[in-house]
Amino acid sequence: MIVEALQTVTYAGTKKNIIESGMLADQPAVDNKNNKVMVVLEFPRDTDPFLKSTVKAAEAAIKYHCGKDVTVDIQTEFKSKPRPEVGKMLPQVKNIVAVSSGKGGVGKSTVSANLAIALARLGYKVGLLDADIFGPSMPKMFKAEDARPYAVNVDGRDLIEPIEAYGVKLLSIGFFVSPETATLWRGGMASNALKQLIADADWGELDYLILDTPPGTSDIHLTLLQTLAITGAIIVSTPQQVALADARKGIDMYRNDKVNVPILGLVENMAWFTPAELPENRYYIFGKEGCKQLAEEMKVPLLAQIPLVQGICDSGDQGMPAALNSDTATGIAFINLAQSVVTVVNKRNRELPKTQIVGVKQ
Repeated sequence: MIVEALQTVTYAGTKKNIIESGMLADQPAVDNKNNKVMVVLEFPRDTDPFLKSTVKAAEAAIKYHCGKDVTVDIQTEFKSKPRPEVGKMLPQVKNIVAVSSGKGGVGKSTVSANLAIALARLGYKVGLLDADIFGPSMPKMFKAEDARPYAVNVDGRDLIEPIEAYGVKLLSIGFFVSPETATLWRGGMASNALKQLIADADWGELDYLILDTPPGTSDIHLTLLQTLAITGAIIVSTPQQVALADARKGIDMYRNDKVNVPILGLVENMAWFTPAELPENRYYIFGKEGCKQLAEEMKVPLLAQIPLVQGICDSGDQGMPAALNSDTATGIAFINLAQSVVTVVNKRNRELPKTQIVGVKQ
């Protein structure tokens, strides 16, 4: 009778009834003495959107067939193991570094991509998460626009396998949406997508996970801070005052008492312009040493000054980041940046306690 009752309940995930979907994990148990029925249903994963509605429908169907006074106990199991709790995600990742900027257009993604590649060239195991949900650029910068990550089963969980390019493990929402279509998501949808790229991916063992965050301060930043214990943040800015004003806001966000993520240092991008035909010349078209002055003011290291040259833009557009070529001035600059990041991260880990995840208020 119980099986017949469950045959009347459709599981929306398959458009078939519970029995046809193979969701009855064990024979139903009937306790006639206490007028109780116990059923175990198996769902694909703990985040199944149809879980609650299916359980309620199954309970109602059993009561209808067996009597409204019967006590129904429905337990759930999952084919895929549940997602790790916040605070226990990415246990094999040693350092998580957020690359941030107060405003767009200062080259934050260029710095993120080249930093990740430079760290890999130094021999470290590196992952890069494109957390700029609404403007993902990493697929193009890594010449992987046609790549489509696939699922792998790891310890009973179905996980996304990151793309690997230039020695870097890479994931971006850009792999899952059309590059010609605008991503029209509300904040909650974007945050959930980001959580999947973090917790439901097979990142494996990494020395550094680089987070290319969106410009400014947003829900995405809050999601990252509430999901991961970030080792430290790198702030990218150009030298002009309007960019530096926004960089101060970015620094303040991480230094906020409720956040308390250490600032590893600043990167001054487009520090000067050097024409290819005059490699020794420097033209300070955006102002001179603005980031250096801000670093001194905020008492944080200036990690690098990256020159503005045509090659950086061209190499990024062609999917061949500048850090791949250590014979150029920009390639050398990014290798030096990576070495500086290793130094400041090691110093931070020696001298400061581990960052605490930002609590979620209910």
